[in-house]
Amino acid sequence: MSRRHLTFACAGETLAATLDEAPGAVGLLIVTGGNEVRAGAFAGQAQLAARIAAAGFPVLRFDRRGVGDSTGENSGFTGSSDDIAAAISAFWQTAPQLTRMVAFGNCDAASALMLASGAGCDALALANPWTFDQVDLAPPPEAIRQRYAAKLRDPRELWRLVTGGVSLGKLAGGIKAALQPAAPPSSLAQEMQAGLASFAGPVHVLLAANDRTAQAYMASFPHSNPAWNICQGAGHSFAEFHANEWLFSRLCSILEEQARQLNMG
Repeated sequence: MSRRHLTFACAGETLAATLDEAPGAVGLLIVTGGNEVRAGAFAGQAQLAARIAAAGFPVLRFDRRGVGDSTGENSGFTGSSDDIAAAISAFWQTAPQLTRMVAFGNCDAASALMLASGAGCDALALANPWTFDQVDLAPPPEAIRQRYAAKLRDPRELWRLVTGGVSLGKLAGGIKAALQPAAPPSSLAQEMQAGLASFAGPVHVLLAANDRTAQAYMASFPHSNPAWNICQGAGHSFAEFHANEWLFSRLCSILEEQARQLNMG
């Protein structure tokens, strides 16, 4: 598979993108989270794109306005709907064999796709959606409860407790925080859910069990639909080897399902 770089217009600015070419009729659009460039942290998205393309599915990544090689002002993820729409249009044009498109985003990129009601894609893969109205918030009570439950299952932690290796003051504070009721969904989370409600295609929520952002999403929507796909032992970027393989496998499954539906006519 070959990789080529391209540019396209968005609201009078020029966005930079990278296309990993493949012959498949189903493509993957990767929307980058935070202020990262399209290669991703430690080139993780570039490596993922190469693997997905090698499996037969073309992949497009791009820098939104004001990030990386793209011109313009960075308006953050809440102002990126035009960037996503322009990237989708460029993907259709540069890979004319495409008939279906899946969009994947991690963290606030997933949130951006939800706010954009899926941006006209056929399916969504949303990883660890960002639901905080502000940046530096304490872990939600559900996350604290999960952490203490894990400690109680660990014989080493129990030994530290009975031998005085745990600060009783910190323990009391942690228990108090864990007993707090879950906060209501943030205004951002409610906007995300409202946006997603008008999306008709399949939605796959991919969550890293050890990630605070994922834990906050689960706490905000404990009975949400679609169902969650949870990777145990995974951090926010799925950088662990088993988590990286898990993410690759899940994305391939989503793309393959879209391809099967095409073949069924």
